[in-house]
Amino acid sequence: MRKRTRGHDLAALRRLNTTVVLRALHRRSPQTLAELAAGTGLSRPTVDAALEELTGQGWVTEAEAGERARGRPARRFRFRGEAGYVVGADIGLHKMVLLLADLGGTVLAAERCDVAPELGGGPRLALLQDGIDAFLDAHTVRRDLVLARCVGVPGVVDAGGHITSVVVPEWSGVDLGRLLADGESGHTLVENDVNLAVLAERWQGAATLAGDVVCVLTGHRVSCSLTIGGRLHRGGRGGAGELGLLPLLGMNTAHEALRWKEGLRTGESEVAALARAAGADDPRALAALGDFADRITPGIAALALAVDPELVVLTGGATPLGPHLVPLLEERLCPLTLHVPRIALSGLGERGVALGAVRKALDRVEEELLADPSG
Repeated sequence: MRKRTRGHDLAALRRLNTTVVLRALHRRSPQTLAELAAGTGLSRPTVDAALEELTGQGWVTEAEAGERARGRPARRFRFRGEAGYVVGADIGLHKMVLLLADLGGTVLAAERCDVAPELGGGPRLALLQDGIDAFLDAHTVRRDLVLARCVGVPGVVDAGGHITSVVVPEWSGVDLGRLLADGESGHTLVENDVNLAVLAERWQGAATLAGDVVCVLTGHRVSCSLTIGGRLHRGGRGGAGELGLLPLLGMNTAHEALRWKEGLRTGESEVAALARAAGADDPRALAALGDFADRITPGIAALALAVDPELVVLTGGATPLGPHLVPLLEERLCPLTLHVPRIALSGLGERGVALGAVRKALDRVEEELLADPSG
C-alpha cells in the first residue's frame, strides 16, 4: 500500500512540475532551460523532464537557436500557441462578427456580415452556426483543435446559460450554449455582449491600466457593464449594469436621438453622417448630440455613484460621435457625481465584443490547461 501511495505521490508531483513549467512558458516565451529553472525554482533535470513531456503532448516546441558569440547556442523553448484555437463571435441585432485566434491570443482571421434586424431567433441561431462552420472551413481549421467558442449575445445570461433578451425575444429562457455545443468539441460559452466588450477593453483596449471600469455600449441600444478590481462584475443573475432597462433613466430611448437623415451619403451610416454634420457645427446635429447626452447621462451617473469607477469607456456604434460627445457628458456629469470619471473612447471598432469573446474563451482554456493538478 505504501509503495502504491508513494508512486501516486510521485506521479502527482511530476504533473505539478509539468504544469509549473507550462505556466512559465505560457507567461513568457521563449525561455532557455536555465531561465526556466531559475524562474520556477525547479532543478534543471526536473525542468528537462517536464519539457520532454510537454513537447510530446504538443504544448511546447524548441524555438530557433539564439545567437551567441561563441560556443553552442542555448536551446530555447516556447509555448505552442498554434496547438489549438478559439473562436469569438458577436451576433448582434444588425451584424455578426467572427474571430479566430490561437492560444496565444493572436487573431488569425476575421469575418463580418450584416444581419437583418427582423431575423427571428431560430434563423438567427442557424445563421450563427452555419457562419462559424463556414468560417472554420474557409481557414481549414480542424474541429478538434477548436478548444473553446464564445458567443456574445444581446441579452442577460445567467449562471446556467439561460438568456433573457428583449432584443431577440425568442431566445429568452433558452440555453443557447447547449444548442451551439451540440456535436461540437471543446467548450461553448455564451455571454452578454456588453460584458464581453468590457473584457476586450481591459485586455487590449482603453482600460488596460484601470481596475474599476464602466463600459457603455452605445448605438441601436444602450447598455452598461463593469469591472471591479479588474474582474467582470456580473451580479447574482448576470444582469449587473443593465440600466438601459429602466425607462426612468432614459437610456432605453437614447438611440432615437441618433436618427439622422440630413445629407446622408450612399453607404454612410446615420451616425457617421451625424458626426460629419456636428463637425461642421450644424446646429441641428449639435442639438441631437445634446439630446443623446441628456438621455445617457443619468445612467452613467448612477453607476458612477454606485461604483466610483476610474474610467468610463464608450464603445459600440456611436463611438464616431465621441470627440463631440465626451465634453457634453463631462459637463452633464459634473453636477450629478462626486467625482467625474475619466471618459475614453474605444478604439476596438466593430470587433470589440468578438474580441472580448476571444478573451473569455482563452480564459476557459487556460483555466483548464494551467490548473493546479493537485486541486
